[in-house]
Amino acid sequence: MSAQPDALITPATTRGRAPAGPAIAIAVIAGAQLMVALDVTIVNIALPHIQAALHFSRPSLAWVIDAYTLVFGGLMLVGGRTADFLGRKRMFIIGLGLFSLASLAGGLATTGSALIAARAVQGVGGAIASPTALSLVTTVFPEGRQRNRALAAYAGATGGGGVLGLIAGGLLTDLLSWRWVLFVNVIIGGLLMLAAPRVIPDTPRRAGRPPLPSAVLSVAGVGALVYGFLHAASGGWRNAVTITAFAVALAVLSIFAVVQARASDPLLPLRLFGNRNRVGSYLMGMSIGAAIFSMFYFLTQFVQEILGYSPIKAGVAFLPLMVLLAATAQVGGRLISRTGSRPLLIFGAALVLIALFWLSRISVASTYVGSVLPALLVLGIGVGSFFVPLAGTAVAGVTDRDAGIASGAYNMFFQIGGAIGLAALTTVATTAIHSDLTSHLAHPPIASPAAMLTHALAHGWGTAFEAGTGFAALALVTALAVVRVRPGEINPAHFH
Repeated sequence: MSAQPDALITPATTRGRAPAGPAIAIAVIAGAQLMVALDVTIVNIALPHIQAALHFSRPSLAWVIDAYTLVFGGLMLVGGRTADFLGRKRMFIIGLGLFSLASLAGGLATTGSALIAARAVQGVGGAIASPTALSLVTTVFPEGRQRNRALAAYAGATGGGGVLGLIAGGLLTDLLSWRWVLFVNVIIGGLLMLAAPRVIPDTPRRAGRPPLPSAVLSVAGVGALVYGFLHAASGGWRNAVTITAFAVALAVLSIFAVVQARASDPLLPLRLFGNRNRVGSYLMGMSIGAAIFSMFYFLTQFVQEILGYSPIKAGVAFLPLMVLLAATAQVGGRLISRTGSRPLLIFGAALVLIALFWLSRISVASTYVGSVLPALLVLGIGVGSFFVPLAGTAVAGVTDRDAGIASGAYNMFFQIGGAIGLAALTTVATTAIHSDLTSHLAHPPIASPAAMLTHALAHGWGTAFEAGTGFAALALVTALAVVRVRPGEINPAHFH
């Protein structure tokens, strides 16, 4: 989601020229986005099976999700910028190839470290393919009906990927193996790579070189931060490795900020942070990302390990959330021109806070209908309410030159927030699980070891949800105190 000023697309004959077979081109571009979006949720359903097969510890299991989201979010800006310099069609195909090969390696992994490495490479491929797909929509298809159809297909793939990932993840894990949640990408990616050269035209390239050093700094800094949180779960907060990781994160991210301030063409222009509404949207995106990613991570395990759901049933259990989210997002998109974004952001963040507090009450005695489903319904309405307004706030008031980079930065902060939040709440959950087990073992246990573990897991995950309310509260306070966008300030064309 890189900035793509019209001035950079130099021959006029190329811009707005629809490819041969536009319907097929739209299908290929949307298919790539669907594959990338699908991978955010499809692996969650398979987590208990992955943990058992590859012998992950509870804290290290979070890396199966974080390795992907961290690299995907950290490289999203540079992925789009690289396509500007090296050619969108070429980088689109390279992104698909990397994603597919990494999925194959992940599906064949026999150790946890091999799977984590493959997931990180998947993130690289996704960070190239996803923003490049959107830039292809805006440069290949002429304004009007064709571009609107392409944008609708792209947006539908982004939202539909989450729903399809839940169902497909359950089906593949139940009927075949957890490895097929990764192998399926090889099939999809292979078909897209065969079709892309035939239906997607070349686009002009921008002179210069992509800002790769900035990308390395950003990913290294956030990666050290995430590692610090996850290591604290096993080594403790005073452990030398934990402290060193946080110190490295602070140093590298400081260097990144200095580099951006001095660069003539920075990866993340610091001028974006001169607007309070934009800063508020980025902070809310990070906070909500932290809460939502963690919710999926812990709740997919809860419904399988505590409620005893099969992977298929676990996937279906989340459908009410996804359907309600999609429906509410449509309503929110229509209301924004009348109410402005702030009331919708406040309403949505408040509902997310309520939903997470509700989930923090889960226990071994909880049921799906009594405890999980009501929270999912509230969460669906909450997230759907601010889905469009938050993205719109991120680009409100920007020039055409910065529209793409502002939108890309919002998506980056959302993904990185998810990685950091999951790492932090995994530490909270692990500490609570150990504490509960220690408490039971200190007295003659009445229950079986299996029952004690089940009780400890439910207690740990409930504690994580309780801590997660802090992220939702931060989002709510930001909406109340920082965001001041008025009705009419948001241009819907910017955040398609």
